[in-house]
Amino acid sequence: MNFDFALILVLATLVTGLGWLVDKLFFEPSRRKKIATAEAASSDGSIPEDAKEKCAPLPWWSDFSRSMFPVLAVVLIVRSFIIEPFQIPSGSMLPTLKIGDFIVVNKFSYGLRLPVLGTKIVPVGEPQRGDVVVFKYPKNPSVNYIKRLVGLPGDVITYKDKTIFVNGVAQEQTLVAKLPPINTETLLVNETLGDVKHEMYTDVRASARSGSGEWVVPEGHYFMMGDNRDNSNDSRYWGYVPDELLVGKAFAVWMHWPTFFSLPDFSVVRGIE
Repeated sequence: MNFDFALILVLATLVTGLGWLVDKLFFEPSRRKKIATAEAASSDGSIPEDAKEKCAPLPWWSDFSRSMFPVLAVVLIVRSFIIEPFQIPSGSMLPTLKIGDFIVVNKFSYGLRLPVLGTKIVPVGEPQRGDVVVFKYPKNPSVNYIKRLVGLPGDVITYKDKTIFVNGVAQEQTLVAKLPPINTETLLVNETLGDVKHEMYTDVRASARSGSGEWVVPEGHYFMMGDNRDNSNDSRYWGYVPDELLVGKAFAVWMHWPTFFSLPDFSVVRGIE
């Protein structure tokens, strides 16, 4: 089951904020009156803090709202408009990102968006070819995907013989290594997409025609592909990503933690190319 954490966070912030406001407007004044009456009846015009709490106890729901609302509000603002953490669940972006990598995503790279709705309210920047992008899967927006942006609106993307062509121009590839050197199964390749150079894998066992095709990217949409080129469920198979489903640009790995019973590895901290 997939939980929409953004929606849960928004609802929790609203509920605790409402609880704090209701107490502030309707219950706190009566507590102040009780305390003021008790202070007036005392010999020196004041009473200890513990006596104030006994005289006008704070309801549990009000105490909870007061404590949690500021924390939730800060988390909501940071997560919605600044950065958000994600964990890599699959190998579709190998060798760039490994299963168990924890990444951070810049939420304002492509404009400030309302949480949950994804509506852009402040245009800041535009996606660029070669960006590693987190987005909501078009066929199930409750699921987050991460891929490399290959096609911009209006581009003609062709994929044949394991080479990407953008508007008829082949994107440069340079062989780095054969893995393993004997009985090779995977090729490690340097690929250039626009101004971005990155590493990618191709599977020598996969047909050169695998995933081949030609696509014209509609306005307001993007074409995404994984760096593990022959082992990626991407736009070649399910189509384009609308702009409103973009979450942000992945820019750094801050931890690697593949399994719950393994130790987190912070030595892998690096930028994402």
